[in-house]
Amino acid sequence: MKPVGEIELGDLKKIKSGKVREMFSLNDELLIVTTDRISAFDFILPSLIPFKGIILNQISIFWFNLLKDVIKNHLLETELERFPRFLKKYKDILKGRSVIVKRAKIYPIECVVRGYITGSAWEEYQKTGKVGELELGSGLKMCDRLPEPVFTPTTKESVGHDIGITITKAKKIFGADVIDFLKDKSIELYLKASEYALERGIIIADTKFEFGQVNGDIILVDEVLTPDSSRFWLVDEYKPGQPQRSLDKQFVRDYLLGTDWDMKSPPPELPPDVIEKTTERYILAYERIIGERFTWK
Repeated sequence: MKPVGEIELGDLKKIKSGKVREMFSLNDELLIVTTDRISAFDFILPSLIPFKGIILNQISIFWFNLLKDVIKNHLLETELERFPRFLKKYKDILKGRSVIVKRAKIYPIECVVRGYITGSAWEEYQKTGKVGELELGSGLKMCDRLPEPVFTPTTKESVGHDIGITITKAKKIFGADVIDFLKDKSIELYLKASEYALERGIIIADTKFEFGQVNGDIILVDEVLTPDSSRFWLVDEYKPGQPQRSLDKQFVRDYLLGTDWDMKSPPPELPPDVIEKTTERYILAYERIIGERFTWK
């Protein structure tokens, strides 16, 4: 199967092209197609990761269904066979990597939940003992499990890097009731997903959720608990106090950090072995979470 990068669907109007997803207008609904693109450090890399879009889409569908008792979501149709007939001519592109969803008014905030101290949160904690306005106490080691999950929202920037904001500031922007709801639901989603994943040998170190509003209801949108939006570690390899082997795109970030790329100029192509190992990590995440072999090949 040839990797999918740019997508055009005839006369179907493309209304947004993100780092990974393409969004098309479909009457009162939306068609979202997940490509095999990969981004790092706010750049879309020139290399494609085979099967990545299918894996992300299928994992998201799985979580949306598992977590729908926590909060409603935007899914309307996930099976290509039940898509509008005129889309069938694009089946080679759409199969496995597309969904039809509700149009929602998106809250421009990334709802980040952290169960472990790593990444930018670890860097901030080393300097201040805090993450945002949250005091975490002394003595934590890199990748330690936190006593309880913490909610650390960020802005959702259309260009460039998302910026961390305090819960206090978020409440001033969006209203206390909305942020309290998003916080409570984000943590509830994280806890239920983490419990499920642990039984299957995966630690969800952190993740981010996005929400929108439809007819006055706040619903879960975008992607959910994928290797692009989360840090996945293997339970049987977990050792606090050091970096962890990940089943997400941290592997690509680590490779790029070891090159002479200045993170300002266009990014380099990924070597074939890095592409292959990235696909392997995403497939392992799929197989652990969904509980079946990845057979799209």
